[in-house]
Amino acid sequence: ELFPPVTRTFCIIEDIRQSNMTEAEGDDAAYPAIPQMDINTALQEVLRTALFHDGLARGLHEAAKALDRRQAHLCVLASNCDEPMYIKLVEALCAEHNIPLLHVDDNKKLGEWAGLCKMDKEGKARKIVGCSCVVVKDYGKETPALEVIRDHLSGK
Repeated sequence: ELFPPVTRTFCIIEDIRQSNMTEAEGDDAAYPAIPQMDINTALQEVLRTALFHDGLARGLHEAAKALDRRQAHLCVLASNCDEPMYIKLVEALCAEHNIPLLHVDDNKKLGEWAGLCKMDKEGKARKIVGCSCVVVKDYGKETPALEVIRDHLSGK
């Protein structure tokens, strides 16, 4: 073989990157622009990244502890929660400690995003457990999705 496998992969990636550039862009061009993502996609990606870095508090008990200790960076609350006192408690703790609060439509969707499900062989979520509140204690790393969330929160 002329090149080892890693070098060969790098060469293929460089060829693909150069073929994506137009004539006017030249060698100084940045990577192709990432399309603007909506708030739900960005939130899903931020929650997944935080889950990988062990930065999520899921459920009322963990969320209330994190909010009260001021460890939270972001709180996500499901709109279809059937317990009004639950909603009042989370909203009051967020307001008291100036923690941004986002609302999502479905607690099953929030539970899936927070990792409260089993994945089958095709990568589809099965046995999804609903979760009405998730708190992000550690974002993990800076991502474009996190910037979308921050822009959305500052625009409110």
